[in-house]
Amino acid sequence: MLGTVRGVRDCVWLWLICLVLLVLGSTGRAYGQDKFQTSQQTNDRIQQLASVARTRPVDTPIGTGDLVHVEVFDVPDLTREVRVNESGLISLPLIPGRIQASGLTTYQLEQKVAELLLENGLVSHPQVSVFVKEQNSQPITVVGAVLKPATFQAVRQTTLLEALAQAGGIADDAANELNILRPVAPDAAAKEGTSGGGADPPGGTQTITVRLTDLLYSGDPTFNIPVYGGDIINVPRSGIVFVTGAVNQPGGYVLESRGQPLTTLQAVTMARGLSGYAKPNDAVIIRLHQDTGVKEEIPVQLKQIMDRKKNDIRLFANDTLYIPESGGRKAFYKIGGAALGIGSSIIVFRAAQ
Repeated sequence: MLGTVRGVRDCVWLWLICLVLLVLGSTGRAYGQDKFQTSQQTNDRIQQLASVARTRPVDTPIGTGDLVHVEVFDVPDLTREVRVNESGLISLPLIPGRIQASGLTTYQLEQKVAELLLENGLVSHPQVSVFVKEQNSQPITVVGAVLKPATFQAVRQTTLLEALAQAGGIADDAANELNILRPVAPDAAAKEGTSGGGADPPGGTQTITVRLTDLLYSGDPTFNIPVYGGDIINVPRSGIVFVTGAVNQPGGYVLESRGQPLTTLQAVTMARGLSGYAKPNDAVIIRLHQDTGVKEEIPVQLKQIMDRKKNDIRLFANDTLYIPESGGRKAFYKIGGAALGIGSSIIVFRAAQ
């Protein structure tokens, strides 16, 4: 009789645990957990927003290393293709000295060359045309947890979303915060937004941090800041925690940022709670030991944790939390063990706030 009572009590406890976790999952959906998106959905959004927010063309200043075509109408001897040197200067035949080209737009350089031709009595009514044939002075570099790390030239004003789209979007393990490293000229009075193609030596680096969730989901265009030649956009890598087995949405879940604590109960909530046949007291964490490279199995008694008889357990990047179904634990190990190295077979989700 006593055994029967204990059995009924255990069944009630198990039912209560499942109910609480399902409620937590429902609460998560009400407050944004239903906005978990796959990496593909996130990157589709980046591409969509980048195309909508495409900036209008503007004149990009000439910089060092650019190849400039200068043409003077009706004076073929003065037509040249010249490379802007490291000091930002170019030389043209018959014009004494060198011409400061770096930092000027093509229109401004046209005006300057025309004035010099007129001042030196070389052409009475100069008509000058200038265009950049080869641009090398405005590199924007995107590195880190992106699909296609890239360096491209800012031939026009470019936004952060456009730069991320140019790099193919973010990788599965991209952190929520990205950094823009921007060269700063020694002169603090330099105008904000001026591209870094001038002759001034570098005066340091400014770091601008933008949250990915703000950029993609806030609806505030101010987060989609302009990026300029010389900028390096670094998307740090975060961690992924895998939740599999008897949960309603198994998959990989990106940590908010590197080192942010995540516990087993939080992970189950992210996975939309337990399924009806879960055995929460038989759950395990499978972790790859960093020093030995051996997989460790850490028992997790979710029932005891829910009952406050045991402390919740912290998860770390690349951990796998497995909650078996009745009789399903052995089958899990037969398939190949923990989801360490599951790779593309597991969908990775990212929170969209």
